[in-house]
Amino acid sequence: MIIPLSRPDITNIEKTYVNEVLDSGQLSMGIKTDLFEKQFRDRFEARYAVAMNSGTSALHVAVKSLGLKAGDEVITTPYSFIASGNCLVYEGVKPVFVDIDPLTLNLNTSLIEGTITSKTKAILAVHIFGQPCNMDEIMKLANKYQLSVIEDSCEAIGAEWKGTPVGLIGDVGVFAFYPNKQITTGEGGILVTNHKNIFEMAKALRNQGRSLTNEWLDHEYIGYNYRMSELQAAVGLGQMERLDEILQKREQVANRYLQLIGKFNLPVLIPKIVNDCRISWFVFIIILPKGVNRNLIINHLSSQGVQSKPYFPSIHLQPSFQKKFGSQLGNFPLSEEMSERTLAIPFYTNLTLEEQTFVIQTLKKIV
Repeated sequence: MIIPLSRPDITNIEKTYVNEVLDSGQLSMGIKTDLFEKQFRDRFEARYAVAMNSGTSALHVAVKSLGLKAGDEVITTPYSFIASGNCLVYEGVKPVFVDIDPLTLNLNTSLIEGTITSKTKAILAVHIFGQPCNMDEIMKLANKYQLSVIEDSCEAIGAEWKGTPVGLIGDVGVFAFYPNKQITTGEGGILVTNHKNIFEMAKALRNQGRSLTNEWLDHEYIGYNYRMSELQAAVGLGQMERLDEILQKREQVANRYLQLIGKFNLPVLIPKIVNDCRISWFVFIIILPKGVNRNLIINHLSSQGVQSKPYFPSIHLQPSFQKKFGSQLGNFPLSEEMSERTLAIPFYTNLTLEEQTFVIQTLKKIV
């Protein structure tokens, strides 16, 4: 038995929409992309949505659409996928990291104000593993210091902070649809905002800098080929129609893991789920006891057909960031500790109780 780390949930609905695209002969810039964007506007009550070819592309466009530039600083978390740092570096913006909350693993909002300088222009909040950051504190600081707010909701579609969907609390939000996400388009992302100026710039930058009013092949800005294909949008249409079903199933899988961890007395922790939010389960993370050899556990699980991965290495210790910014071990000790102790175990929509039981029993034997 092989139990993969993740697996997309694709049905005949998605296949039907893909075949419609193939039969239409229009594989880019067509009606499916328009409909996919409309789904997001309707679902999250957003005025604007711009679909793109990846979450990273959408984050980059969010940064540029806010007018962030070389010399500016943006406060963010070091405990995240590297894209949330790279999207700033692309524009010469300096990521200013603050350490994380040891319980939720999200950005520690109590540390933000102490890092604000005259160069600070924005806060990039990452809703790690689908759990919202403390958006009350982030928005309060943003308003006090007149900072923009980018919500990296790439792992958090359907999550809510005090009843409000993440992605629409700040100035601009981004979702992503890599195959391990809650819903997928294979590759893909989308930018959402309620600000017309951000929308117009984002739509232009996505399509080689062509503004909304210009003629064919008339490019007002230096832009990018970040367009979502019609095939991607077709898969996304079917996934969005099933979003509530998918989120509910993933919550059921997560709850079964929590029960099994208790049943078998597995000596691990999970990130704390705060009362003010609704989590959208992206991955299932366990926090191993201090001093445990994680590589030994990963290798043992692999020998039994169970995939697992370390989640996440701290961005500031990535070779590219150490070389560029001179960051080093000890800069953000809580992020670094969690980077050594966290482990993602198999988690996806249709994971069975039998498979989950095998995963936890196998972990119990080695931990």
